[in-house]
Amino acid sequence: MKLNTLLKVVPLAFAVSFTSSAFAEVNIRVGHGAADTYHMHKAWVKFKEIVEAESNQGITVDIFPNGQVGGDRELTESVQAGIVDMTSPVVEVMDGWDPAFSVPGLPYIFTGREDALNALYGDFGNALLYRAEDFGLKGLGWMENGIRYITSNKGAVSQPSDLEGVKIRTMQVSAHMDAFSAMGANPTPMSFNEVYSALQQGVVDAQENPLGHIYSSRFYEVQKNLTLTGHVYSTHMVLANPDFYSSLSNEDRALVDSALKRAIDYQQEVIANEEKEQLAAIEKAGVEIVHLSPEQSKAFQDITAPIREKYTKMVDPAILAKLN
Repeated sequence: MKLNTLLKVVPLAFAVSFTSSAFAEVNIRVGHGAADTYHMHKAWVKFKEIVEAESNQGITVDIFPNGQVGGDRELTESVQAGIVDMTSPVVEVMDGWDPAFSVPGLPYIFTGREDALNALYGDFGNALLYRAEDFGLKGLGWMENGIRYITSNKGAVSQPSDLEGVKIRTMQVSAHMDAFSAMGANPTPMSFNEVYSALQQGVVDAQENPLGHIYSSRFYEVQKNLTLTGHVYSTHMVLANPDFYSSLSNEDRALVDSALKRAIDYQQEVIANEEKEQLAAIEKAGVEIVHLSPEQSKAFQDITAPIREKYTKMVDPAILAKLN
């Protein structure tokens, strides 16, 4: 969806919520592309609950999930334009503006969730949030997307060569496409909202996403195999329109910041409680699950090493220094 199309479509969507927010002093419009059963959406719902309760309804929050008003890239542009007040795209969609935004999504750049969270909530993550200001955006924090895994209808994937010739849906992120090309796969970028039907109709053979998306979007209904590759820790950058954010009173801004932090903490609690149940449900649905051995995992790490090197060479060394 182009930005000029958004200018026409988004106000129509927002008109639906006008009556509920007409008497609020401040109304915050939030858009994101994930399903309304996904843990990131649940974090936004918690944000809404906190803000509205603690402002005594002086601030209302309207959330538009499921890509109702655009995907990650379109929503980022609409936040820049002030059409949407806040969003939370996968950070890699901003790598076309600055390759530094590609780093969190590089394959195996982090050793796991704890390592990723330490980096994102440390100097490295703060530097990226500050970097967003160069592009007309206010970076406010990080919501987890999840650890990415591979599902396939072309047999179990236990080594990179098992992806030879497999048509796999990826995000339109160059580093991800390069990584799967290195494994011999045919990466096929497409909108997230098109993935289920593409898998169902055999347009693509495979896809890669965090467990929460695989479960909430029911990809397990149209896939036979799941491999816990953990090849990318995927994160959402929480963004606000700078004019909107600066227009808030000091008190309201402090509430937004505090509510967002508590919503992010809540999301981590939800993820911890959901993942085991989701994996069990996916297995019960008949999907074969492959748990990689350390040696098998190393094969994926080794084949993607040139990709990490290629993209980190493009990044400001001062940013990379904060990663270590």
